[in-house]
Amino acid sequence: MPIDMNTLAVVLEQPEQLAVRRLDLTPPSPADCVVDIHWSGISTGTERLLWSGRMPPFPGLAYPLVPGYESVGQVVAAGEESGRVEGELVFVPGARCYGDVAGLFGGAAARIVAPGSRLITLPAGLGEQGVLMALAATAYHVTGPQGQQPDLIIGHGVLGRLLARLAVAHGAAPVVWERNPARTSGAEGYQVIDPEQDERRDYRCICDVSGDSKLLDTLIGRLAPGGEIVLAGFYEAPLSFDFPPAFMRELRLRVAAEFKEPDLIAVKQLIESGRLSFDELITHRMPAEQADEAYVTAFSDPSCLKMILDWRHVDV
Repeated sequence: MPIDMNTLAVVLEQPEQLAVRRLDLTPPSPADCVVDIHWSGISTGTERLLWSGRMPPFPGLAYPLVPGYESVGQVVAAGEESGRVEGELVFVPGARCYGDVAGLFGGAAARIVAPGSRLITLPAGLGEQGVLMALAATAYHVTGPQGQQPDLIIGHGVLGRLLARLAVAHGAAPVVWERNPARTSGAEGYQVIDPEQDERRDYRCICDVSGDSKLLDTLIGRLAPGGEIVLAGFYEAPLSFDFPPAFMRELRLRVAAEFKEPDLIAVKQLIESGRLSFDELITHRMPAEQADEAYVTAFSDPSCLKMILDWRHVDV
């Protein structure tokens, strides 16, 4: 049966103006797959900035746009050069297949077209939790297979929790700072505390996922000599710090960029081996038709760790 090459998608028409509307899809090449999306996640970092209009200049940024880089779906058509087969359940890190509408990052749609090389086959039984592959790969990218594990993590959202779980999987026992009492639960193998209760000033590796551009001086004051601060959040404002304290500690400052394919593969292996779990990280779910409400909830409700949109019953 021929596949309709159009889809319903979340479209940010302009900041704080969102609609679910029908878009034409770019015809697939022999290297592409057509994927029917089952679930897509809402990012409270980059997507919040896109939604609010506070996103700093970024390649491909233009409204209207389709957001989303946390999607899970089933391959319904596989090009002969795609390396995929129909029926596979895959993680989709976004798509650019909507003609004049920008795909930044393009995964929040009922149907997408993407190169087969960008898709990752998911471990059996992962289901909706597969939307967390992007954040887990982002967390893994912070240290890589040989990097120093953070002993202090700033923020106990989903990314902070995944960083902590990965550190525990590698034999570490980090401390996590979290000011919101509603987000302090769920720690296993690590400690979550309010920064006001922490007197340590000898952390060797501090990883910030808060996105708070005003926090650097505080973190430098907690760093051991020769220590490292890793910026793993996304920052809308310029960052600055007082030089003398950084000089006295001979600070190392590193920015962790977006994940790569090897990070996704490593995370998949950790899940399959049972060393990494995504349990209790998805807290909210809504039908894709209610995307406007879902985005507001994701960005305003402190109890919402991860909101996912359910596309399974949308008529594509």
